Amino acid sequence: MGVLPVPAEVRAILLDIEGTTTPIAFVQETLFPYIKDNVKEYLRAHWEEEECQRDVGLLRKQAQEDSSLDGAVPIPLENGSGEEELERVIQAVVDNVHWQMSLDRKTTALKQLQGHMWRAAYATGHVKGEIFEDVVPAIRKWREAGMKVYIYSSGSVEAQKLLFGYSTEGDILELFDGHFDTKIGPKVESESYRRIAASIGCATNNILFLTDVPREANAAKEADTHVAVVIRPGNAGLTDDEKSYYSLISSFTELFLPSST
Repeated sequence: MGVLPVPAEVRAILLDIEGTTTPIAFVQETLFPYIKDNVKEYLRAHWEEEECQRDVGLLRKQAQEDSSLDGAVPIPLENGSGEEELERVIQAVVDNVHWQMSLDRKTTALKQLQGHMWRAAYATGHVKGEIFEDVVPAIRKWREAGMKVYIYSSGSVEAQKLLFGYSTEGDILELFDGHFDTKIGPKVESESYRRIAASIGCATNNILFLTDVPREANAAKEADTHVAVVIRPGNAGLTDDEKSYYSLISSFTELFLPSST
């Protein structure tokens, strides 16, 4: 796709993960199936732990908020003790998680549980974060040029740090100056990018956001953030209008940084 010059006022590069730094296939074929296949076993093993109970409490609160949605799965309180009662509640949590995942929900409750499950999977070596081969060399060059680099993903900050801390490239967390998730706001709302700029301590037009999702790119542009849409194998195709409207790159190496003065 050629070379894309980075505007001179850009001081920070904000990166999406899925379809941008990391193949969509890794998320869809490794991370998400791991949750679906192991959530019941994980809950049984960690049920008595405070962290697990906080996760379940958050999921239960979300389930209450979702009660009017079609197909919503409630999570009952435990009415007494006993193995059968415990299994009934655990199954409700499992069913709720599967329901949310089937709709590709991005709720904080779901992401928190997923993050804790992935932490265990990464730590035991069951999972390694997959990174496109152009990513690490490009980020090193950006940082050498004085650029700050941040992550903004719908996955929790903890899940982000696990992916990059236990990656196929080793622990590369040192390459990032900070992480943002949906706690700062949804990625399809322009206000989120204003909040990120304020948090970083710069103007929105000092940021270049790289994403594979046009709706996210549009929200960022509405906030006067610079945007490039990333074309990677397995990513959703773009319409002709989107291709002509957005700056496009297929590799991080295509970004050309202005010489620092």
